[in-house]
Formats: sequence, C-alpha cells, structure tokens
Amino acid sequence: MSSELTPAQQLEKMRRDWDDRARENARYYVNTERDDWTDEQFIASGERTIAEEILTDMGNICQGKDPQQMRVLEIGCGAGRVTRALAGVFGEVYAVDISGEMIASATRFLADRPHAHPFQNNGTDLSVLNPHVADGSCDFAFSTIVFQHIPSRAVIETYVREVHRLLRPGALFKFQVQGYVEQDGVAYESTPDDTWIGVTFSDAQAVELAEKTGFEPRHRHGANEQYFWLWFFKR
Repeated sequence: MSSELTPAQQLEKMRRDWDDRARENARYYVNTERDDWTDEQFIASGERTIAEEILTDMGNICQGKDPQQMRVLEIGCGAGRVTRALAGVFGEVYAVDISGEMIASATRFLADRPHAHPFQNNGTDLSVLNPHVADGSCDFAFSTIVFQHIPSRAVIETYVREVHRLLRPGALFKFQVQGYVEQDGVAYESTPDDTWIGVTFSDAQAVELAEKTGFEPRHRHGANEQYFWLWFFKR
C-alpha cells in the first residue's frame, strides 16, 4: 500500500485492519497494556479512563445537567471498554466503530447495559445514528485512543463535523489526537496506509480544525505528545 490509496481504499483498509486485529485479540488492540484481559480487568481499565478523563471534568461536560439525563456519543468504541464505563455515569450512550468485529465484541460485552448502543459506522460519517439520534440532541461526545490511529486528516475532520451536527449548542466534544510533530529533532511523519500510527496535529492545526468545523477550541493539553487532548465546544 502507498500514497496512491484512494479515500475509499483507505477506509476499506482501516476497516479490514481493525477487523483483523479484533479477530486476533480485540481487547489487546483496544488497550495494549496486556494481552490477556479478564472481564474484570477490562471493566476496571475502562473505569480508570472515565475516572481520569470524565469524572475530573464534569463541569465542562455536564454544564449543570444531571448526567443521568444526558445523551452522549463515543467515537471509536472498539470492544466497548470505555462505552461500558460511560454507561455507568450517563443516561444514554451511543457508540460507533468502523470494525464490525469490534462491534460484535462490544455488543456481547454490553449485553447487560441496555442504555449503551454500539453501531458499526462507515468510517466517513455518523449517518448510522440518524434513525436514533436527532441533530443537536446530544449533550457530550468523547473519543480516546482512536484518532491517533487514523491516517487521514480528512477522515478526522469529517468525524468532527458529524459530531458537531449531533451535539447541542454549547456542548463539549473532548477527544485526543496524535500530537507528535517531531521526535528527537526529526519531523514526525505518518503514512496514508498506516492504520496504527495516524496523522499528527500541531497546536495550530488543532485550532484550525476547530474553526473549520464550528467549534471553539477552548482548552488543549499535550501538544507534541502522543496524547494531545482537545476540548472543542460547539459554537
């Protein structure tokens, strides 16, 4: 594979690669801390993410709303690790992933969480949610360890635009992108066919992304690091 990939071929490669990873070991590729996750460990891992990134930030996220009355989105849910933990905090969770194999794992893992709804999407938009989620009806969106794997800035921009469509005015999209710009003084470059180490965003590019998609980039943390966190508020 090379830079000659068309957008359709790139999306197909993303889907195929993540299906293959899910068949091999879905939980490992969702969180590479270990390759032999038990249910209890996998659940605890998701709860740690929520404790670190959600429960410490409830003012920005809830804005005075009761979490149990909130509808939230998750982009790139994988095997449902974070989805399950989100469902322990919020009233309704809609989650998408490009991999049908990952969604099959998530569906099994979330079987006892009827208010958590995983869907396979097409990798370009969130139209799969249209019969279930009205434009402007979501209160919060979240994504972690997902965009850092996407090799296309255009795909990421489309996701951000789609999240903007579904969020209510003023709501937060909190997400993380690949922030490496250089390593050891050498420019960091991803390749269009690499679905593990994705395209990078500088601080200026993150601000540009917000402005192009209708968000206010109110907070940013971790520029030039792997975990570059962005707080985008819908204007």
